[in-house]
Amino acid sequence: MDLFHKKYKCEEDGEKFDTYEELIEHAKKIHHRMILKCERCGKQFIHEKDRLHHVREEHEKEMDARVHKNEHQHKKEGNHKGTGTPQEEVDAHTRNFGDNF
Repeated sequence: MDLFHKKYKCEEDGEKFDTYEELIEHAKKIHHRMILKCERCGKQFIHEKDRLHHVREEHEKEMDARVHKNEHQHKKEGNHKGTGTPQEEVDAHTRNFGDNF
């Protein structure tokens, strides 16, 4: 097993790099390639298909999480329309609890 294997290879001249960022810099400086950027996070890509995959996988997950975050809110005691925090729920249940033993 080769632990020091360079992972990223330039399609134009076959040079190999340890990181994708090094490959991007090589493509810009040596081959004068246009580099594509993600509009949301600024990550750079050599191919449009890679940028589209990144957007679909990374940023759609973020959006999906935001869409579903309101599905699991707690209801306030006595007010079924509003929502409250878990601490407010505990406080509502223990409000009338006393030391009457």
